[in-house]
Formats: sequence, structure tokens, C-alpha cells
Amino acid sequence: MLRPIEQTAGAKDKPKRSPLPAHLTRVEVHHEPERTTCSCGSALKRIGEDVSEKLDYTPGVFQVERHIRGKWACAQCQVLVQAPVPAQVIDKGIPSAGLLAQVLVAKYADHQPLYRQETIFERAGAAIPRSTLAQWVGACGVQLQPLVEALKAALLERSVLHADETPVAMLVPGKGRTHRAYIWSYSSTAFDALRAVVYDFADSRAGAHPQAFLEGWSGKLVCDDYSGYKALFIAGRIEVGCLAHARRKFHDLWVNHKSPVAQEALQFFAALYEVERQAQAFGAEQRQQLRASQSRPIMDKLREWLTLQRQRATDGTAIARAIDYSLGRWPALIRFLDDGTVPIDNNWVENRIRPIALGRSNWLFAGSLRAGKRAAAVMSLIQSARLNGHDPYRYLRNVLERLPTHPASRIGELLPHRWAPVATPE
Repeated sequence: MLRPIEQTAGAKDKPKRSPLPAHLTRVEVHHEPERTTCSCGSALKRIGEDVSEKLDYTPGVFQVERHIRGKWACAQCQVLVQAPVPAQVIDKGIPSAGLLAQVLVAKYADHQPLYRQETIFERAGAAIPRSTLAQWVGACGVQLQPLVEALKAALLERSVLHADETPVAMLVPGKGRTHRAYIWSYSSTAFDALRAVVYDFADSRAGAHPQAFLEGWSGKLVCDDYSGYKALFIAGRIEVGCLAHARRKFHDLWVNHKSPVAQEALQFFAALYEVERQAQAFGAEQRQQLRASQSRPIMDKLREWLTLQRQRATDGTAIARAIDYSLGRWPALIRFLDDGTVPIDNNWVENRIRPIALGRSNWLFAGSLRAGKRAAAVMSLIQSARLNGHDPYRYLRNVLERLPTHPASRIGELLPHRWAPVATPE
């Protein structure tokens, strides 16, 4: 990112631009006088130069990889030796791993639907029908599925998870209309060493979907008050409430109606989040101790205050509903006080859902349940790569290059939190 260099106080000159990034390739364009002879007839001598840099950009440029396999024969015994055809994600297909990675990242990270990519590629000199692009996406989804299953297995080893869901449109086969489907998101917490998120595409918001995804898992689940999660807690998982949801109800009342009661409630939440800001740098044990000494007294006062305000509030009013939400979920809302590995809210996974919310306004709908599940698989890898600080394109390209010959028993090496780039032999 280019940022102006800050000037000292009182500087009169305009801010200077910082140098262009040193890692970018430099293309030299030389400018010399048309004549190097002085008007007096003497030859001019070059005594130096001035250099200025301009930032240039070339849109996507296609190139063709020509894989040439030499044929070697023995003149004595008529033996023919030739290197095997390199294994590809799409057998006998024309796209390289780099092109496939570009299509996937453009669609699921940069929110470019395939019909737009078709137009962009045509401008760059290659006419690739969107139907072909869709086939490539589907094929990649199938090949990447074992990697996503391994990522899910790693996620389900954690003792604390986030969960959330968001609606997406899915085309109903044969009916020409869309149906409301859902993408369910499951992730590790910000306190966890594992940085991972797995998306699960489902045709409804039924509680059967999180039950199926979390089958065999036991632990603490941070989520909102949606009834679809309740069967999980009846079966023994521990519910952790989201304090941000409780706060949001009072925040909306303050913003929209300037409610003084809501304003007072927000002061309690502000104090709790100030403690959390201090606790971010601590380990789990220190965090729990800080919460016990500072957050618990605030929560105790908040409950006492909520109970008093509820007695004064009229049933059915917005302030009564906001208070009832917090008091009704109190046991779940205070669970973070006793465990330093538990987050105070569900914001971490809600931020993982934001890219989906951005994307659905561009790709409009999933073509089928199968297409939705493949999209969820690719998005799981892209977003997990981002969480681990990787460039999604670089990650996917390398994985797609290695996947066809990578041993299934070592699939974990390609997971975003364990991946290290390995150069593919030329």
C-alpha cells in the first residue's frame, strides 16, 4: 500500500510519496536526446541521469504452456523412453493450475460471477464459455473435497467453536425459481492456535444440519439464540451466548429512539468490552483471572440493573424485549467468565460470513445443492488461507499443482494452517 511519508510539524513542503514497492519488477524505459552533439560541434558526454518511476498495470495476460516430452530411443534394442504426462487436476484439460486458481479466487474471494469472468477473459484474448468455467469449478470442488474433509476433522478436535448461518438463494431444479438455502459457518476462536473456518451448504435452516455437521463432537458452542441449535445443547454440548447480540438490541434502541435506558445499558457493555481489550494479549489462565476480578462484578451489576428495569418496563415494548433477551439467556451469556478460552461474543465467525454476504449480491444464487456444497468447500479453503495469512491465489495454485500426486495419507500437509509452498518441478 502506498502511503504518504509523514512530515514533521511545521513542514511547509507537500507530503512526499513513499517509494514504490521494491519487489515489483522494473521495466526500464530510456530517454536520451535525439542528438548528442553540442551546437558548438563538440560531442556531448553523459554525466549522469535522472530517474522517475511510474506504477503500471497490465490486465490479465494469457500465455500458453507448451509441455514438450522428448522421445528417446535405443538404436540397439528399439526401446522408447519418454517422460510421463504430468498429472493434472482436470485430466486432459487445457487449464493450468494457475488458471484454475484464478477462476476460483475471482469467483469466491473477489465475488466475480462466471459470466463476468467470461467477458474479462475475452478482452484478454481467450474466449472461454461460462459453461466451461462452471465445469472447471465443479471439477476443482470434487478434487478439493478430501482437503475440506480433513480441515473439518481438524476443526472438530477443538473444544470451543463458533457457529452461525446466513441465507443464500438456490435454484429449484425444473421450476425456474429460487429457494432460500443456508450456508452454515463453523470456526475456531480467535484465542485458538488453529485458524480455520468450514462452510456447510444446506437446503434449509433446520436444526438437523448443525446436528449432522457436529455429530460426534462435544464442547462449547458460541452461537446466537436460534432454535436450530437447541437440540445440540439438549444432547450435551455447552451453549455459550453472544454478548454482542445482547448489546445490539440496546444499541438499536438508542440509535433509533434515543432511549435513556438503552444508553445506560450500553455503558455496562462498554465496560465489559474494555476488559476484553485488555485481556486480548493474555493467555487463557490470565484472561480468566482478569474476567473474574473485573468482568464478573460488572455482569452481576448488569443483571441486578436489568431485573430492576424489567419491573418498570411495560410488557411487549422494545425495551422489555431487549431486557428479556439478556435475562433469558443469562446462564449462556456468563459462561465466558469461567473459561479463558471462551470468547465474549460470536463476532469472530460473523466476520467470516461477511464475504458470503458480499458474494451473494454478485453471484445471485447457487445453481443446485451440489453446486452450493462445492462452493462452500472452495470458500472454506480460501477463507482459512486468509486467516493464516496466505494469499489465496498462491495457496490454491500450489495445492492444485501438488494435489494430483500428493499421497492421501499426507493430505494434512496441504491444509491452510500447515501449508508451506513447495516449488513444482519444471
